[in-house]
Amino acid sequence: MKPTESAAPVSPPRGFARIAGLAARTPALVVGLAVVVLATGLFHTVRDGHALFPGGTSGWALAVLTGIIVGHLVALGRDRWWGGTGSGAALTLAVLLLYGWVAAGLVSVAVVVLVGVARRHRWRLGVLHGAADMLGIAAAALVLAAFDVVPTVEEPWQPLDWGFASVVEIVLAASAHLVVTRLLLWYALSPQGGGLPTVARTALYRQGLVAVALLGIAPLICVVAMSLPVLLPLFAIPLIALDSTLWIARARAEEQLRDPLTKLPNRQWLLERTWSALEEAEGLGARAGLVLIDLDRFRSVNDTLGHLAGDRLLLQIADRLRLALPRGAEAARLGGDEFAVLLPTCDSTTSAQRVARHLVAELSSPLDLDGLTLVLEASAGVAVYPEHAVDAEGLLRRADVAMYQAKRDRTGVEVYESKRDSNTPDRLGLLGDLRRALDAGEVELHYQPKVRFDGQVAGLEALVRWVHPERGRVPPDDFIAIAESSGLMPHLTEYVLEMALAQVARWRSQGLMVPVAVNVSPRDVHTPGFAGAVAARLARHGVPAGSLQLEITEHVLLEDPQRAADTLAGLTGHGVKMSLDDFGTGYSSLVHLRRLPVSELKIDRSFVARLAVDTEDGEIVRCTVDLAHSLGLLVVAEGVEDDETWERLRDLGCDAVQGWLVAAAMPPHEATAWLLARGERGWQRPAELEAARARELAVERAREQSGQVVQ
Repeated sequence: MKPTESAAPVSPPRGFARIAGLAARTPALVVGLAVVVLATGLFHTVRDGHALFPGGTSGWALAVLTGIIVGHLVALGRDRWWGGTGSGAALTLAVLLLYGWVAAGLVSVAVVVLVGVARRHRWRLGVLHGAADMLGIAAAALVLAAFDVVPTVEEPWQPLDWGFASVVEIVLAASAHLVVTRLLLWYALSPQGGGLPTVARTALYRQGLVAVALLGIAPLICVVAMSLPVLLPLFAIPLIALDSTLWIARARAEEQLRDPLTKLPNRQWLLERTWSALEEAEGLGARAGLVLIDLDRFRSVNDTLGHLAGDRLLLQIADRLRLALPRGAEAARLGGDEFAVLLPTCDSTTSAQRVARHLVAELSSPLDLDGLTLVLEASAGVAVYPEHAVDAEGLLRRADVAMYQAKRDRTGVEVYESKRDSNTPDRLGLLGDLRRALDAGEVELHYQPKVRFDGQVAGLEALVRWVHPERGRVPPDDFIAIAESSGLMPHLTEYVLEMALAQVARWRSQGLMVPVAVNVSPRDVHTPGFAGAVAARLARHGVPAGSLQLEITEHVLLEDPQRAADTLAGLTGHGVKMSLDDFGTGYSSLVHLRRLPVSELKIDRSFVARLAVDTEDGEIVRCTVDLAHSLGLLVVAEGVEDDETWERLRDLGCDAVQGWLVAAAMPPHEATAWLLARGERGWQRPAELEAARARELAVERAREQSGQVVQ
């Protein structure tokens, strides 16, 4: 299946659907189970005539300490303790060790109620945390009960009765409390299949140390509560200090995963979240997509308006990206003007491409910066799991390849295609083989003639050909694309120019004065000193500049227009002729036509192929010919393969044609023979030759008949 073809959505297996449904109901199940556990404990405690919470100085001191901790959390605007490892956990564990799990559960309920009243917009999350704590307390109580430790308000577990064995029991109970609480919250709040949350993994070590310190305070609270309870409120100081340390650890972990300017997640977060999304997609038998977005010409904004203005522009872009995200998608900033959007689930490659086009359109609309209206276009690359890659790094790299392809071709959005990726193992091997072939002179040039409608040869185009010793003939589009994306293109262009000029010199020595056209890439034109290097080669081979024509495309003006204009002016100043290739397939063609110093325009074969049957293509060609002639340019049509197209082009006023109707690209010795055979008579169409032969035969028959009559 081609990358851009639509694919049917993949239905998740029933088993995974059940798991996903259970995960969605987990918060409700946790809360419901906690309510049942607490209600059961309260019922049995009241039925047996036990007190729910200690009275006297100890009870009031614990209540004051609880109030101080809640006030601290509310004042700082933070959530309640994260994952059961905060100051509240230390307090509930201390109450559990002294008075049993029912009293500890009441402390937890009190904190949930107080925080919920103070922060109403987060009450649902508070209830879930409280329910998880309740179940963690119950798990710790079960551990203590296994060692026959069942404290109550009337019969607390006195610290004076603790021994070395009690240390093990306390550690096991605390561990059970933390593990159950953390696992429940993780399973209830994290995306299924996503693994341990990234922030938790990043700060796990530091959080673990702080949690140990917090829970180590719990036995000390027990000792003071039994011996001098009036001092219990003083424990608020170390509890709050350690709790703040825990939150600082998490905040630093989050900072490491967030872009400091836009507050979007960064590259590290994206990779880890992508791994999670791919694991989830694999389990569900679904697809996941990654869109990489880069702003075009953002560097010019920084250079013109300054980096502060650029930062403010990036903030606007980030806000737009957040608002444009489809449901379930997640955005990140990778650095500079590069952003990424993760699609944890997507129906097909086509749907991911559709999302990318929507995002590019949103980011390309006008922006206001201090009254100045700016329009920044964006380019996006799309890669989809599992079609393009099965791991996070591979998906990111392939989206990057597609994005640069879109940026280079000015198409807006591109989907990854392996044949355009020069960094695959196979193509890297081909790149090495191409480099060796150039060094060994194994790459050949074939020449395809261009002829005028009077039959005279207007010139030949040099076309590169490569026969690999193992792969056979390699399509030019394949190895030229590899050369362009790898930095080998200047070497390839030098090689082609050297061979073409040497051949022109040989033809001139044989009396064949025909110009040769050589294709050059935008990278060649942007290479410093290119015009001087071409002039030096012409002089070394003794070839006049008028015998060389360089074919360029409109893309030469897209990256660095000023440098390209300077290079082209230098070439034409030396007398080299310029031809604009693939006209009509680029962007802003009329603008570029005015700025490029060309003497010839070549109409792309895509318009010529259906010229005889498609009236719209015919109108495009007619308008192009009229425009070129009004600017004093010659017009050459590529891809002419039949007499009907040839005649249509002649009627439209085209100046010359090139294609299989005239001749296919030929190696040098065949091209030489072809030129010599045409001589002064020039080229004639096969139909004209047949008509001429028919006329000659008719004349011969008439002569024979007249001779017989005379006899």
